[in-house]
Amino acid sequence: MSRRELATPDLEQKVQQAVKPILQRDMCSRNLHAFTRQAWHVVEPETPFVDNWHIGIICEYLQAVTVLQIQNLIINVPPRHMKSLLVSVFWPAWSWTHSPHLRWLTGSYAEPLAVRDALKSRRVITSPWYQRNFGGVFKLSGDQNMKSRYENDHSGYRLAFGFGGSITGEGGDIIVVDDPLKAQEADSAANRERVNEIYDSTISTRSNDPRSARRVIIMQRLHDDDLTGHLLGKMGEAGALQYEHLCLPSEYEPKRYFSSIGKNDVRTQPGELLWPARFGAAEVAAAKVQLGARGYAGQHGQRPAPVGGNIYQAEWWQGKNRYNLETRGEVVGRWLSWDTAFKDSEQNDSSAMTVWELLADYRLCLRHANWSKLLFPQLAQAISDEARRWGRDGLLRGVIIEDKASGISALQTLQQGDGEIAWLLRPFAPGQVSKAGRARQASLWCERGCVLLPEPGLDFPWLLDFEDGLYKFPAARLNDPVDSMSQALLFLENLLAEGFRG
Repeated sequence: MSRRELATPDLEQKVQQAVKPILQRDMCSRNLHAFTRQAWHVVEPETPFVDNWHIGIICEYLQAVTVLQIQNLIINVPPRHMKSLLVSVFWPAWSWTHSPHLRWLTGSYAEPLAVRDALKSRRVITSPWYQRNFGGVFKLSGDQNMKSRYENDHSGYRLAFGFGGSITGEGGDIIVVDDPLKAQEADSAANRERVNEIYDSTISTRSNDPRSARRVIIMQRLHDDDLTGHLLGKMGEAGALQYEHLCLPSEYEPKRYFSSIGKNDVRTQPGELLWPARFGAAEVAAAKVQLGARGYAGQHGQRPAPVGGNIYQAEWWQGKNRYNLETRGEVVGRWLSWDTAFKDSEQNDSSAMTVWELLADYRLCLRHANWSKLLFPQLAQAISDEARRWGRDGLLRGVIIEDKASGISALQTLQQGDGEIAWLLRPFAPGQVSKAGRARQASLWCERGCVLLPEPGLDFPWLLDFEDGLYKFPAARLNDPVDSMSQALLFLENLLAEGFRG
C-alpha cells in the first residue's frame, strides 16, 4: 500500500491541525502585517481588526527598515489610522521574534505617550499568544523591567522618552519618534525650533553604530517647518541624512511620494479615501468641520496649509488681480513696510521688507519683497539704504516699521541719526492682535480684488518663494514677508480712510 492509501482523513486533519500553528508562527515572524493581525486581540480585545492596504504598505516599509533596505524613514499619515500601534507597539515586539538583540529608543512629544506605547508593546510580549509562539526566543529581564525601560536576555532593550527628557548615555539600533510636536504648539517658532534642535543634536545621534542606525519618524504635518519639513528641507545640504518619505493623505493626490521599494499608493482617482471602511465620506466631512481647513490640510492632507491657501487664498490671484510694469497705470504713492526680527541670532526670524505702490484707482501693487537675517547695525543701514533707493523718483511717502522689539531701536536710531529719511518713518502699533489675526484683517482687501501681485517673470525672481509663504501662512517656514504685507495693508487702510489722495 502507498503512503497516501495508508493515510486516513482523521490523520490528515490531525497533521494539518498540528502544522497550522507552526506555519502561522513562521508567517508572523517573517511578516509584520500577519503579526499585527494575529496580535491585535491582545491590545484591542473589544475592537475588531479592520484591515486595509495602507496597513500592509506601512508594514512593508518598517520591514525594509528592519533589514536596512531603508535606513531613515518619515511617514506622514492621518490620525486614528493605526499610526502608533503599527510603529510603536507591534513593530518592536515583532522585531524581537527574530532579532531580540535590537535596542530601541522610542519617543514622543510627551513621555507619558511614549511610555503608554512601550507598555502596550510589553503587554503583547507577555501575552499567552506571544509566549506560546515566541517565548523560546528570549526572556524579559526581571531586574530591568520598568515602564519606561525594559530589557531581554539577549541584551536588547526598549527605552521610552519624551522630548525634553534625558537619554544621555543611551544608544539605540532603531530610533522611533512618534508625534514629536504637539498640534497646539505648532505655530510657536520657539517650540518648533526646540523640537528640531533636540532631534538634530541629541536624538538622531544616539545610535550604537552610525552605519546601521535606523531612524523612523511618524507624524501628521502641522507646519512648514515641523520636523518633517525641517528634515526634508535639509536633504539637499552636504552631509545631511537622507530620508525616505511615505506620505499617505486621507484623500488621494497623485505623485505625493516616490517609493524606492516599489510600494506605492494603490489609489488612482483624486479624492479617493485612504481607509473608507473606517473613515468614509461622512467621517472625513466631519473632520473637515471639526479641524477647519488648515487643521484638516495638515493632519489629513499632510500639507501644512490647504492647497488653495490658508488665510490668503491662491484663487484671489489666479488669472486676475495681477499686473505688469507696462500696463499697471499711474502710481500716486509708494511705501516700504519693514517686519524686523526680534533677535538677530541664527535661530530667529529674518527681517523682511515689502514695497507697495498705490495706483490712481486706489488699488495696491506689491512692487518688491526681500528678506534676510540682519544684525541690528546692518538692519538700520538696510532701512536707510532701501529708503533712498525707492525714494529717488519722489514717490516714496513713508517707511512703515513695527513699533515693537527691534523696530523700536531701529526707529530711534534712524530718527536721531538720519535726518534725510527721519521724516518718512511711520511707526506702526499692532496692539494686542496676533500676526495671524492681522493677516485675517488684511486679507479682506485681497479678497475684494484691491491688492495686485505681479505677473511671474524675470522682473520678480522673489515672487515664487513669496507666494509659497503667502498661501501657507501662518504655517510657512518663512512668515516674515507676509507679516510685512499684513502690516502695510492695515496701515494703508487707515491712511486711505483718512482721505489720502497722493
